[in-house]
Amino acid sequence: MPEPFVSIVIVAWNSGAHLSRCLSLLLEQTYQDFEIVLVDNGSTDGSVKDVRGQFPSLAITVKHLETNLGFAVANNIGVQLAKGKWIALLNADAYPEPDWLNHLLLAVENNPGFMAFSSRQLQYSAPFLLDGAGDAYHISGLAWRNSYNLTAEKNGLEEREIFSPCAAAALYSREVFLKVGGFDEDYFSYFEDVDLGFRFRIHGKKCLYVPNAIVHHVGSASTGKRGDFSVYYGYRNMIWTFVKDMPSPYFGLFLPLHLFTLSFFIAYLTMRGQGGVIVRAIRDALRGLPMILKKRREIQSNIQVKPGEILQFMSRGLLEPYQEFVKRNRRG
Repeated sequence: MPEPFVSIVIVAWNSGAHLSRCLSLLLEQTYQDFEIVLVDNGSTDGSVKDVRGQFPSLAITVKHLETNLGFAVANNIGVQLAKGKWIALLNADAYPEPDWLNHLLLAVENNPGFMAFSSRQLQYSAPFLLDGAGDAYHISGLAWRNSYNLTAEKNGLEEREIFSPCAAAALYSREVFLKVGGFDEDYFSYFEDVDLGFRFRIHGKKCLYVPNAIVHHVGSASTGKRGDFSVYYGYRNMIWTFVKDMPSPYFGLFLPLHLFTLSFFIAYLTMRGQGGVIVRAIRDALRGLPMILKKRREIQSNIQVKPGEILQFMSRGLLEPYQEFVKRNRRG
């Protein structure tokens, strides 16, 4: 059989009904030259048990892992198994519209200078609100999904270059994904897509937001949006990403802002009853610094562009993190 042009990598961990619905919608894609690499990340709910029998017309390769090795490791395994030139990462709880993949590939055809593409994500439970229009990265080290919680009718409608894709529904060049090292497997989960996008940027590879490539995203279906799991890995990995990836001319300049931001969230999360979680995250981030500094030396030695070209696509407004924080805590 000829190799497919696209490999869709799905990581499943106790995904239940989400996975079945996601695969059903892949059956309806208007572009069909794809394979599916399904990585079962140690599920115990039986959701992956007979998936090929349920969807015999889909070309599905299933890789079973004995335990949950994390989102980063599982996706890297999926990409290694994939045969396509392009890798579409899709969360089991991200439901694509029928022309989702076709619009991503049209963007590839029309924008040969781009090696990563981000989808338009609508909130599954409130489709009139955006779940995101790709990822933004702030000079403080914070990251967020562009236009999150804004009305879909008026926001995220223009195709444009962004900092990086959200890996819940993204398309990457497999060659570049592997060249930059894939996801950092020490992250386990959270912030791994921002870190990967940063390394794409360091290698001079650009990312395009494609507003017509639409998925309906449940979001944090397995871990919870504000649970201790997401707080711990989110803040630990945020620190590691800043230390690893921020180019040298800006590392010292933005470090005080990074430390101030951490201080703010220590106070905020303490008031929310999760102070111990973020303190543990910072402690473990510091314990891992020798490893992270070693990675930094390698990453920065391979920088392919002027640092100012990376800074150009970072968010730099001092009030932007506050504005995003407010948006995340209100409706529409």
